[in-house]
Amino acid sequence: MPELRKNTLHTVEITGYTADGSGVARIDGLVVFIPGTIRGERWRVRLLKVNKNTAWGRGEELLSAAPCRRRSDCPLYGPCGGCQFRHMDYAEEMEAKRLRVQDALRRIGGLDASVDVIHGAERADRYRNKAQFPVGADRDGETRVGLYRARSHEVLDAPDCLLQAPQANALGRALKDYMTRYGVAPYDERTGKGLVRHLHVRTNAAGESVACVVANADSLPHEGELVKTLRAASAGLAGVVLNTNVRDTNVILGETYRTLWGADRIEETLCGLKFRLSVPSFFQVNREQTEVLYRLAGDFAGLTGRETVIDLYCGIGTIALSMARRAGRVIGAEIVPAAVEDARDNARRNGIENAEFFCGDAGQTAARLAAEGVRPDVICVDPPRKGLAPGVTDVLADMAPERIVYVSCDPATLARDLKLLAGRGYRLDRAEAVDMFPRTAHVETVVLMSLH
Repeated sequence: MPELRKNTLHTVEITGYTADGSGVARIDGLVVFIPGTIRGERWRVRLLKVNKNTAWGRGEELLSAAPCRRRSDCPLYGPCGGCQFRHMDYAEEMEAKRLRVQDALRRIGGLDASVDVIHGAERADRYRNKAQFPVGADRDGETRVGLYRARSHEVLDAPDCLLQAPQANALGRALKDYMTRYGVAPYDERTGKGLVRHLHVRTNAAGESVACVVANADSLPHEGELVKTLRAASAGLAGVVLNTNVRDTNVILGETYRTLWGADRIEETLCGLKFRLSVPSFFQVNREQTEVLYRLAGDFAGLTGRETVIDLYCGIGTIALSMARRAGRVIGAEIVPAAVEDARDNARRNGIENAEFFCGDAGQTAARLAAEGVRPDVICVDPPRKGLAPGVTDVLADMAPERIVYVSCDPATLARDLKLLAGRGYRLDRAEAVDMFPRTAHVETVVLMSLH
């Protein structure tokens, strides 16, 4: 057996996957992570980095391929880092995600959990309703509009990203044409010079779009020609917005917007409700799978029309409003003021009168409601990737709802939080995964915890 050090070659069998979709193998107890490999395959692998118990490798020669291996249908697969599963069929991708959720609940959460169901998507491509294309230049100064190279901020030209709506890709190509024709310079992160930073496109199910050009200035040259070029690229374009972001930051959008033409927002329907979406509005990027996710959350909540529901981390009220029609009273809490205003407006526009929304930290708002005597039957949480803030699990348990519905975008932080809730008398009743982001390593989970 060759020594386990950098640049040595080894023959391995892939036995599983990491959270980011890389294959996992073992060499004399050393766990090795190898991108682009599949369970059951045998590879000759070169070690690139070796630590005490773990290593990272690169597949040099495929000795035995898995039946589910597929040739990638995207020329940028690998370099751009946006997708992790284009080298396998969709069935294996779903199984990898199901196993990831189940393993996290068992290994991190210490729970006797079986995740038997993952809800796959009908469309594994072209499902994103929001595109955020960075703009940059290559070494020759030619404009690029597309995606970042994996683990870098080098912009790769991506004229046809397979995850994005065709309208978004067409608008990206049109922006590049405009910049090339009129000599409009892309923004350079290293120098802070240049004008165009990003293209943000939001598209609804009806095919309407709003294109937002993010600029390092409050105006662009030939704005009328920009509008004309974008309108010619997409018949469903509803509006063109200019966003100004002059800060030295990785945050995409600045705070100032100016509508160059048309509307600054579009309308979308979700779970039978209508939502008005502006450029900065938060909205799940896969509408079809979001309906699956929210239907599960509503089913897990077990609503009969009488319950009081608290929805923490409620955003613009999508989950809260989808539950309001089956509950007695719904209370939403969100720390972002603009999102709270959107939630209230969405309730008014849909004629929902039994939902109210408060602006504040999730834990503090829950504690205040408890002090006011609010006794929820169900608490729903849909936190960001980092999971529940410290202390929130105790606040939830102190309110003693019969059911807690946890919607999660990260199995590891979900498992961590469920372990804390289990320590406060809650048991895991149901857990199902939803493939919200096909071809990427992300996976959503809906869990029901019941008081016993």
